Amino acid sequence: MYHEVTDDPMASGFQRPGAFAYKHSTAAFTEHLAHMAGAPVEPGLVVDVDFERPVRSLLLTFDDGGQSALTAADLLAQHGWKGHFFIVTSLTGSRGFLDPAAIRTLHSAGHLVGSHSHTHPNIFRALSPARMAEEWRTSCDLIAQILGEPCVTASVPGGDISDTVLESASSAGLRYLFTSEPWLAPRRIGDCWVLGRYSVKASTRAQRVAELVRFRGWTRALVRRRLKVLATSAVPPLYRLYVRLRTREGARPA
Repeated sequence: MYHEVTDDPMASGFQRPGAFAYKHSTAAFTEHLAHMAGAPVEPGLVVDVDFERPVRSLLLTFDDGGQSALTAADLLAQHGWKGHFFIVTSLTGSRGFLDPAAIRTLHSAGHLVGSHSHTHPNIFRALSPARMAEEWRTSCDLIAQILGEPCVTASVPGGDISDTVLESASSAGLRYLFTSEPWLAPRRIGDCWVLGRYSVKASTRAQRVAELVRFRGWTRALVRRRLKVLATSAVPPLYRLYVRLRTREGARPA
């Protein structure tokens, strides 16, 4: 899971403290792609994977819908690879984010465009089931209007999941939902496949990426993720305060 690929972090995507940790320079991302070129499998699209049989797949995703998605797509094109770009539809056309024409450009280049919710709630699992459904359906409807075809895939904003979050995606008609949990094995909720991801930060070493695309180190990553989730669940008020501070738009990173 990536977010922004840009040499000007202030020009693309969210401008909040928590977002800057996920903004990669073009040089760093290019180095990551070089390591992926030697992986056992090439990056592909989730719609081409047969999850009914054992298979190893490498899927690259980009959250938020910042303008730098076009840069990431151009760098992928140099290898002939396709990616998944997840859009916060309420921000479409606003400063630093893709407009409908750019979204269609990604789609016409063969990339898969999906939902990252409509408004990007910071703690998605805290929403009511009705609000979750509204977020998915509103976003998917807008993407379908832009592209002229159904939106079948999404990623969970903020990374916080629960059984209700997963069920809401299935109920909304999504066929594939990407989480921030570093699972290797897909899970099925109704008609929706739920997939894990490793969140690649700007501080992530290229050698770490080389290990991950060879399917090494995922168990260690899952243990760390589980400990983090346990800690945030133990003291909900402190976690809400932490999220609020990290998602203040316009605040510079510490």
